[in-house]
Amino acid sequence: MKEYILLFRHENANGKVSPEQMQQWMKQQMDWVGSIAAQGKFVSGTGLLFDNAKVVDHHQVVTNGPFGDIKETLGGYIIVKAASADEAAAFAKGAPILQGEGNTVEVRETVNH
Repeated sequence: MKEYILLFRHENANGKVSPEQMQQWMKQQMDWVGSIAAQGKFVSGTGLLFDNAKVVDHHQVVTNGPFGDIKETLGGYIIVKAASADEAAAFAKGAPILQGEGNTVEVRETVNH
């Protein structure tokens, strides 16, 4: 069994989503992750990330980010166990974030030592 990271990318929705809608999406996210965990395939990850990030460049300069004017941001991730990339992509198809127009889930195999 291999491990895959599912990266949730979303269009910037600042001010466009009501607190009620956000709460509903968070419940859907928890239910979806719970369904993967019930299969014994959830490894780690919260599924959600705060927007108060820092970016460190190759000159070791630290800046605040992500910035609100960018079109797409990294919204979260989880790591799952799957027999193949296709199985991991099947998990990704159920991600609630895909309800938003332009949102995506990137699936990548991780390197395990």
